[in-house]
Amino acid sequence: MPEEMSVTAQAPWATARGPREAAGAARWLGAVGAGYVLLQLLLVVPGTGLAWDETVYTSQVSGSVPAAFFSAPRARGITFLAAPVAQLTTSMTALRVWMALLSGAGLFLALWVWRALVPVRVLALAGALFATLWVTVFYGPQVMPNLWSAYGALAAAGCFLRAARDPTDRGALSGLAAGVAVTGLMRPPDAVWLVLPLAGAALLVPALRRGPWPLVAMGAGLVLGCGEWVAEAYVHYGGLAERLRTAGRIQGGMGWNVAVGDQIRALDGRALCRPCDVPWRHKVTALWWFALPPLAVGGAMVAARAGRRAAAWLPLTTGVSLAVPYLFLVDYAAPRFLLPAYALLALPVAEALHALLTPPATSAVTASNRKVRTLVPALVAAALCAHLAVQLRVAAGDVRTNRAMRATFSGAAQQLRGAGVRPPCVVSGTSSVPVAFYAGCASHEISGPDTSSTPAGVVAAARRGPVAFLVPPHLPPPAFVRTWTPLALHVPGVLSGYRAYVAPPPGR
Repeated sequence: MPEEMSVTAQAPWATARGPREAAGAARWLGAVGAGYVLLQLLLVVPGTGLAWDETVYTSQVSGSVPAAFFSAPRARGITFLAAPVAQLTTSMTALRVWMALLSGAGLFLALWVWRALVPVRVLALAGALFATLWVTVFYGPQVMPNLWSAYGALAAAGCFLRAARDPTDRGALSGLAAGVAVTGLMRPPDAVWLVLPLAGAALLVPALRRGPWPLVAMGAGLVLGCGEWVAEAYVHYGGLAERLRTAGRIQGGMGWNVAVGDQIRALDGRALCRPCDVPWRHKVTALWWFALPPLAVGGAMVAARAGRRAAAWLPLTTGVSLAVPYLFLVDYAAPRFLLPAYALLALPVAEALHALLTPPATSAVTASNRKVRTLVPALVAAALCAHLAVQLRVAAGDVRTNRAMRATFSGAAQQLRGAGVRPPCVVSGTSSVPVAFYAGCASHEISGPDTSSTPAGVVAAARRGPVAFLVPPHLPPPAFVRTWTPLALHVPGVLSGYRAYVAPPPGR
């Protein structure tokens, strides 16, 4: 038996190239996926509700709530995953459980692609590192696209390397196209930033040149993933160029904007930091972020020395590419935007940490060397435990905030129903999108990025059925609702002090 085959058969941390090794990889990676699901079910799922963006996505496929306005930057990929449950029930818990189960399966599949490229224990460690980031835990059961964009990117990079290693591996080419397509369905711009380094590697790196088929697969993935978004641009947004302009305007304009500091400040659990002019108070939550670059580069060097040069550097360069637009081209921060980068960078980081946790054995070990070889893994393990504690604390804080948000929107919806605003109904005004979803109504915004109606349109809707217009405490009501019945919303949180102006019943 060749030496490589012998080592593979005996070492569970070796790459999985045969049936026995694949079974071992399935156990390791299955444990990571199952642990990720369990963490979500225990920490995030109980009592949490759908946030603003989630209500927009879920309403598109809900069997009981009218679809909210779908603004130019959004893509419909995540709605396809939510549809099987959203069509059948209004239960937010059922939807959360469904998405949690899917996210665990998605993590397993995205890691599984790499089983023959990266040692299994390193791969499992990479999955565990990614799965325990607070942003990964918190967004796992949510109806949001960024985690799934990350899975598509991770799978696409792995399939690209497998196709480069074996040009006859048609499954790898299909997986490459599928991975790019998933990313495109979820976040079309992410798909472009994903393909750039992969196509560059296929064209410029001699060891990865395998003819036109990887490029064809990536092109097919882009068409499959982004085709619907492009077609919708011409149907609803005045063409692709106009949709891109509108999307850029909604996102504050695309251009040179260094948002690195914004992303760092947002790591204390902010879902959105816009404008991100808040002080940087909880510095401990960003320590891991500063360790990420040296660990990723160091891990890539470790893997390269082990003879896995392509598997070392491609995740690093692809992860950096996916991070570029969110670090340098937008002027605000949302930690979830960097999930695709984190998923890919987790691989070289795991290489570095695995090397530190398991230093190579030597025949001659001095007493001082023995102490160092014992101390370093202990320090690394302690640092990882501290890192996990910080991540779970931040995730728990976000869960508390989400539960309070759910109580606020649910309370407002209950008060509106008590005032006669019941389906089929319309809610307009400030924060109308989530309130309308919780009340089972349609949302008709008359300003802002979700504009879908006009004052005249809202008045016309009031002639057909129940309508409420929400006004924040610091603003007067618009002229067209001043004769409607005011209702003070006695709810805490973001709607504290709001008033709802309820239209008289039709015919009165």
